[in-house]
Amino acid sequence: MGSTTQMSNSSFPTEFLLLPFADTRQLQLLHFGLFLGIYLAALLGNGLILTAIACDHRLHTPMNFFLLNLALIDLGTITTTVPKAMANCLWDTRTIP
Repeated sequence: MGSTTQMSNSSFPTEFLLLPFADTRQLQLLHFGLFLGIYLAALLGNGLILTAIACDHRLHTPMNFFLLNLALIDLGTITTTVPKAMANCLWDTRTIP
């Protein structure tokens, strides 16, 4: 009969469009600084929780093991989302892959 062609699904999105928090550059820089402060505070707080539980043997209880897991999950989620949001704000880009 002839060669068959495969159709690809073209409705799969390759990038998402973000709406900006602010249109002026000063507010974008304020947004960047605010998110940077929150990010660094979260890194410091979760790092202190991880260090305290790992170093003190009296804290090796089930409740503290749960807190250790929550701190690790929080570090993972905040590290994947917040730096990208800060970079988008700083470089004035509105798409994410």
